Amino acid sequence: MIRSMTGFGKATSEADGDALSVEVSSVNHRYLDCSIRLPYAWAAIEPVLKQVVKDLVARGKLNCTVNRKRPGSPVERVLFDENTARQYVEASQKLGQLLGDDQTVSLDVLAQMEGVFYHEEEEEDLDIVKDRVTPVLTAAIERLNAMRLAEGAALAQDLRHRIELLREALAEVEKRLPSLNERYESRLRTRINELKAETAITEERIAIEVAMLAEKGDVTEEVVRLKTHLDRMVELLESKEPVGRRLDFLSQEVQREVNTLGVKTRDGDVVTFVLTMKSELEKIREQVQNIE
Repeated sequence: MIRSMTGFGKATSEADGDALSVEVSSVNHRYLDCSIRLPYAWAAIEPVLKQVVKDLVARGKLNCTVNRKRPGSPVERVLFDENTARQYVEASQKLGQLLGDDQTVSLDVLAQMEGVFYHEEEEEDLDIVKDRVTPVLTAAIERLNAMRLAEGAALAQDLRHRIELLREALAEVEKRLPSLNERYESRLRTRINELKAETAITEERIAIEVAMLAEKGDVTEEVVRLKTHLDRMVELLESKEPVGRRLDFLSQEVQREVNTLGVKTRDGDVVTFVLTMKSELEKIREQVQNIE
């Protein structure tokens, strides 16, 4: 089953009042592009978490957010930098002497000066952190993939319907091929007679003209290739592997054949069916962009 590249997943874990949550969202992208937001102290485990994502997701732009809450157990400690505070005091004393005032900086003001108080995060065993975050991230991605799979099923159903519409239009074109070939054959015979009437024309020139006219009018190869491409698209929709890129490539090939079909045929009915095929194909190409 194919998967969409759009989805959302969330998973949580709690132990001893330490709550952990992971949210993962994804949108379309040509390749896999993963961004992970972590508490600063956990930055070192980001490569491990990105590998987890890579193992479970093939394509899409993913945003992963890891949040942690520890009620009643602060993550940070507030510390006092005595040297920085002393420098502020000494500087304020020199300023007071310069102004003829012996007052120094007050405690309230000093406490607000940058660097006097600072926060220091408690050190943690990152191996333990990794072992705890990894299963939660995995669960969030599994829920993300479940949503992507559900959307993928809807996409596949819509694509099958549109491929069937393409086949129906192509079948109508095929029905008209015998009459179209008769017209081209008639034109071909007329052109041959015209060439033969020109005394200065060579047999080689006649052969070239005949070959060019025949090539311009025959669309049998395009029809055969179109049927093959459409069959292959249906096969890919049943694949368990990521097929978005291959479907995108195939849709481009189908568009090329349809365009050629439209250029080669000048029959009014055929042109109508070609326009129908182009319309459905445009919708297919839009849908394919969202497939993993």
